[in-house]
Order: sequence, then structure tokens, then C-alpha cells
Amino acid sequence: MSKWGDRLKKVEQLAQSFQLNPLTTRYKPRLWPCQPSSIWKLFPRQSLAISFAQSCKEDVHVFALEKEKTPLGQRIYLVTSYSELWHYYRTYTQSLMHCYEVIPEGAVCKLYFDLEFHKPSNKGSDGKNMVSWFIQYVCDKLMEVYGIECSAKNVLNLDSSTDDKFSRHLIFSLQNAAFKDNIHVGRFIHAILQPVLNKAKSGRGALAVTEGKPGEAGRMTGSPQTKRRRQEERDLSFLQVKNKDGKDGLFVDLGVYTKNRNFRLYKSSKVGKNAAFTVAEDNKFTAKPQKGISAEEGVFLASLVCNVSFTGQRILTWDVSETNETKTSIPHCQQGSASNPDALSGCVSSPHQEVDTFVLTVVRKDGIQGSLRRWNYFAAEQLLVYDITKYRWCENVGRFHKSNNIMIVVDLKEEVWYQKCHDPDCRNFRSSSYPLPQEICVSYIMTLDEEDQAYLMDDAGNIEPSQIPNQAHRSTVEETPDVWGDKWDDQDYLKSLDDFEQNSGEISDQQLLTCMADFDSQ
Repeated sequence: MSKWGDRLKKVEQLAQSFQLNPLTTRYKPRLWPCQPSSIWKLFPRQSLAISFAQSCKEDVHVFALEKEKTPLGQRIYLVTSYSELWHYYRTYTQSLMHCYEVIPEGAVCKLYFDLEFHKPSNKGSDGKNMVSWFIQYVCDKLMEVYGIECSAKNVLNLDSSTDDKFSRHLIFSLQNAAFKDNIHVGRFIHAILQPVLNKAKSGRGALAVTEGKPGEAGRMTGSPQTKRRRQEERDLSFLQVKNKDGKDGLFVDLGVYTKNRNFRLYKSSKVGKNAAFTVAEDNKFTAKPQKGISAEEGVFLASLVCNVSFTGQRILTWDVSETNETKTSIPHCQQGSASNPDALSGCVSSPHQEVDTFVLTVVRKDGIQGSLRRWNYFAAEQLLVYDITKYRWCENVGRFHKSNNIMIVVDLKEEVWYQKCHDPDCRNFRSSSYPLPQEICVSYIMTLDEEDQAYLMDDAGNIEPSQIPNQAHRSTVEETPDVWGDKWDDQDYLKSLDDFEQNSGEISDQQLLTCMADFDSQ
């Protein structure tokens, strides 16, 4: 029984060791009882965070965090849900006060602007009036090009101005309409600002913009139509500002329309700054009331550029077609339930090319060569929506449609695909769901383990680098080599137990209790 007693003693030492050095658990926030445990993971690189988010079945998104006392520009990337972020966003003001939305490549998004100028260099400029004029101008262009009505009531106006800098973010919440992605947003903005951009390049004096289709003014110079439109000319000289060096600049920042762009969030400031975005005094936008969501959270959700639902959305595009002589900007409208999708043309590979290839196999069979006219990615729901041409099989009617085309919707989160229709009679129809091949599923392609999470956040909201597993294991073994025992001790224990069972049969519960009581009394 001496070896049995030694073993029990070592078990007690092990228990004491755990009490003195408890195992730390991964930070897993829980909005209990409102929600179950969700995702909250931090990554050192944006690509890792995006890949992980795409592999999750939960409704998660990527955000960038700037941390104090780190090299300028260094960011940590957080993967979590909108509701999860908002819940802790208000609590961990130190850790989450410099937060940015990552606008994924190819994601359907809202029209958004970053407006700013240096106040000392533009003493005669009235920022509020400039914002009002600009909103009206953009609304006029949306009506002219896309037939979409909007006003300042559709525009969330956020302010982070300081004594030195006038700074605004504008996020347009259009009625059932959004842009294909922020690259198309950038093309649209470049097109409608072409008059002021041309003036900046040429250095000419008076500036006016024709209220016609962007890019047409140059081709129609001197025509009767152009002369009539001159009555509607709008002076855009207010968009020209001076930077802090006294050089000419633009009120609108045209550099925020790039792939995987980081766009600062409502209530966040830049690292080292105290100017967080708040609702501007001259804001006229009001978020629609939602059950269980406060007015402040409603503003937060409205400020998210990629918070766009697939249902009933009209997709706006501004394509660039190249010829041997010139480049021409062409506006397009694409609608989830459009009856005239033939106005659309051209297709570029989506960010998930392996999914593109699979969808082509679905629409190319029985001698029919279907093709992908266009794709749209809804990051808020992780849906890839393909407009199909030359293949019109509809599960609802059990035959090919005569004229209207179909859509193939791929749910990357659930890893299934299904068919919908452009035909008005099948507008609300959705086919059965079919599983995606395992080899193209992101969860199968991506093998992330815990080592990839190089940062952890504790219950106090502190973000620190996580320990390297090998080092942590090494230090534990070196500090407490006797706690876990070794193979010789295990062999002695097994031999002692085997001998006892052979000579005495089974160990009764009473014997075990007596043994423990004797051990405790020593």
C-alpha cells in the first residue's frame, strides 16, 4: 500500500499545483442569456482573420484594432459578430476605442465618403454648408444616373472634427439599393467628380459641372443639348481645398475605395487622438427602430458599410470598358428581382474562384453551355449570388424559362447552394439546398489551429500576445518536473496495482474510503 499512498500524495500535489497555477481559458464572450457563446478571435494579420471569418458558420465579420504603445500603423484583426462587438465596444473603451470595419474585397456595400480639410489653411470654408451642398449634389447624381431618390435623411452624418481638422464620414442608406463593391463606389465617385478633377489637372479657373451623365460633357461640347444643360450647371469649386502645406487638394478623400479597406467606426478615434466619430449636429438621418436594439446601436449598425442584406437589393455598378482608343465609364443597375437582366454584361472572377468553377459545372450540362454574367458577394450573410445566362432551368416550374434568367445562390456559411429566379412568377421561390463539394468548402480548405491566434483578450479587455505553446509547455515541464511523475513511476504504480488485484481481487468502495480516511488523518 506504500506505492498507493505515494500515488495519492502525488495526486494531491498535482491538485495543489492547479490551484496555485490555474489553467487559463480562451476568452469566449457570451451575451447570455440573449445569445450563446460566439466567436471572438484576434489575429496578427488581416489575411488570416478574413480566411477564418469565411470558414465560420457563425455570422461574423472582420474588424481592425489599433493598440496604444505599438508602432504606428500596426493593427490587430478581430473576428466577431456585429452584436458581440457592440456589446463589448461600450465596455472596453481602452482596447476597442480605435476600431475599423474591414470592407472585404468584392463585398456589396453602401455608398460612403470620407470628407476632410485642414481648418487653418481654409479659413473661409464653411464645413457644414460644404457637407450639405455635397450631399445634395450626390443625391442629384443618384437620381440622374440610377433613378434613385434620396436626401440628407438617407445619409448618416458622423463628425470627428478638431480645432485643426474638419472631418466627416457620410454613409448613404439607400432604399433597397447598394453598390456591387467599394471599387464600383470609387468609379462612380470619380465619374461624378470628373469636372473638379479635370480642373485640378488643368489648373483652369472657373469650375462648373454639367448635370448630365458623367463623362458626356466632353463629347457633347458645342451641341445644342450641352448649351441647354449649361443652365443647370452647378459650381463645384467648394470641393477644392488647401492641405496643411498650402497645396491644392480635394474635400473628398478618393483613397478609401480599395480592396479590404479599413474604415473607422462610429465612436472610434485614431490611435493617439481623442476625436472619435459622433453623430454630427447637422445630421438628419434617423435609424429605423428595431426590436431589441437601442437607438445608439441602430446608429452603429447603420454606420457599417457592409451591413447590407441580400433580400430585395438593387445592385448598382459603374463598369469601365476599354477600347483601343479610350476608356469609357458605363453606369449599370442590377436588381435581385430584375425583369430585364440582359442590360448587364461582363464577368470578372469572384474572390472564390473555386466556387465560380463549381457553379459553371452546374449550368453546363446536357449540351447547354451556361455562363456567369455577374456575381455579387453579400458579406453580412456570406452569400455569393451569381446571375446566370444561357441556362434557364427552374426547379419551381420544372422546365427552362423562355426568357428570364436564373440565379445561383451559394451560402458560404452553410456550405450549400440553391436556385432563385428573375422571373416575376418565381420571385419568392427558392429551390432545395444542395451541399457544396467538400473540396471547395472554406472550412475544408482552411486548417487553422489555436496557434494562429497570436493575441488574446482577458475578461478585463486587455489585449496581450498569447504564449507560444511550445515555450509554455517547456516552462511548465522545467518548473514542475516531479508533479507529473515519469514513466518509471507509472510502471511501479501499475505493477503494484496488478499485484494487489491478483492477490486480493477487486478493491471495494469501503476499502478505498478507509484508505482515503487514513491518508487524510496522517
